[in-house]
Amino acid sequence: MKLLVTGGAGFIGTNFIRTVFDKKPGWEVVNLDLLTYAGNPRNLLDIESEHPDRYRFVQGDIKDSELLHNLFKTEKFEAVVHFAAESHVDRSIYGPGAFIETNIVGTYQLLEAARSYWESSSERPNFKFLHVSTDEVYGSLGPEGYFKETTPYDPSSPYSASKAGSDHLAKAYYRTYGFPAVITNCSNNYGPYQFPEKLIPLMILNIQEEKPLPVYGDGKNVRDWLFVRDHCDALLTVLTEGQNGETYNIGGGEEMRNIDVVNLLCSLLDAKLGRQGETSSSRLIHFVKDRPGHDRRYAIDSTKIRSELGWTPQHDFKTALAKTVDWYFENQDWVESIRTGEYLKWIDQNYDERA
Repeated sequence: MKLLVTGGAGFIGTNFIRTVFDKKPGWEVVNLDLLTYAGNPRNLLDIESEHPDRYRFVQGDIKDSELLHNLFKTEKFEAVVHFAAESHVDRSIYGPGAFIETNIVGTYQLLEAARSYWESSSERPNFKFLHVSTDEVYGSLGPEGYFKETTPYDPSSPYSASKAGSDHLAKAYYRTYGFPAVITNCSNNYGPYQFPEKLIPLMILNIQEEKPLPVYGDGKNVRDWLFVRDHCDALLTVLTEGQNGETYNIGGGEEMRNIDVVNLLCSLLDAKLGRQGETSSSRLIHFVKDRPGHDRRYAIDSTKIRSELGWTPQHDFKTALAKTVDWYFENQDWVESIRTGEYLKWIDQNYDERA
């Protein structure tokens, strides 16, 4: 199979491409990424050097219709896995325009290019468009219940509203054109290569450097945590086994309050750093003003993908969190490159606007 992966230089996209090369020998990947602040092609340099016949990176924008149509024409993709998105809620509050442009307009342009290719292709029966989305489109849960595929959309932030719009577009293309789209909505991911403004990597790095640990509100917001490689295994399962027009919720089944996640990270890092008592990292916790529209609880019912497609997560939260901490400790060069912006200079030196 030959895949177009959009946003493959980001956190989940990087892990997905690595999963493909681990589990699908013979598959080919073209990674299309604009390389905004969270995209880093160095994440996949080893894949690029070891598999030059199976992997190619293209710097480009999913809003660029001409680029997209040319890629489909020349590469003859058999599937698209669409990660490319603006994804940080805080950034969407202060600059929603980029989220509308990338997540809605960009998804529209990608759907149009894929549909044009699909309608003219002799490989139509085998084509699939996998649209990767978030549980945030469903809004906020109370203390009971779970998000199901039938849960009405009720987004709270410009980010989740823009992802909801892109979900609706993908579903509409299936209903209107018969286009072979399938949607996944996942819970909070964590693991290697995550940009350090997200909760878990931010806390790991701040604990390590004894900086304040900012926690929104009372810290009791609940999230369902999903190890990124479990998510990627689920995406491969949906790509190969999922039914067109369907939505599959992907959750780790690991609900934790934010404050409990932070305290667990403090304990894990204290053990590594030899801190205890008055020097315990929990002293660094600092509660800050809550984020506007901050959803109280997310929790996913993943019965459908488990029962229909046979997927189950393979990692429990505490074990995989410890592995994540170890990864950040063992990859300090990557961390420093991201935090200082050195990776951006590297990109400028190694990639043209459209490599």
